[in-house]
Amino acid sequence: MQRMQSVNLTDHFLIAMPAMGDPYFARTLVYIAEHNARGALGLIVNRPLDMSLATLFEKIDIVPAREDGEASERGERSAHGNRFDRISVCFGGPVQTDRGFVLHRPVGDWQSTLAINADTGLTSSRDVLQAVAANGQPQDILVTLGYAGWAAGQLEQELAQNAWLTVPAQPRILFELPYEDRLAAAMEVLGIDFTHLAEDAGHA
Repeated sequence: MQRMQSVNLTDHFLIAMPAMGDPYFARTLVYIAEHNARGALGLIVNRPLDMSLATLFEKIDIVPAREDGEASERGERSAHGNRFDRISVCFGGPVQTDRGFVLHRPVGDWQSTLAINADTGLTSSRDVLQAVAANGQPQDILVTLGYAGWAAGQLEQELAQNAWLTVPAQPRILFELPYEDRLAAAMEVLGIDFTHLAEDAGHA
């Protein structure tokens, strides 16, 4: 039996190898929010849905505050609503796809938050979205529907089968890069070109 039990991939990226057969995870970049002896929980961070954050707010009856009084301070926008139209909600994974999850920094103080590290939290309670709608805080957010989950030992088994590459996560990739650039950027951290990896896949 391979001894991979000691590995802790919390706050790491998983990069799907080209041979990944699961359509949910093909060409995905997954951020691991929690990994321990009980299993792992993560979010796909590079698969935007055809749904904006503004649309999600409408669906869950959250009304973004107009920012007319703060427009001069904000400068580039006069209403949060414009900003939320430009933020896509992501497909976070195949588990609980009817529930929203918010990856954010700073961690803050919310009703149901998993503190991943000193700066980043994962919140599943409604209050964080209400705060985003009301005053745009926390500013760095990634909103998903659903998450990815692994049972005890399952992720370790997939790693042993070379289903994933792993690399420490970078906030810049999570919160600043366009969705379509995130997978390649994570590969670059490893010094690997994804196109070359795809060409080499399946060759001994």
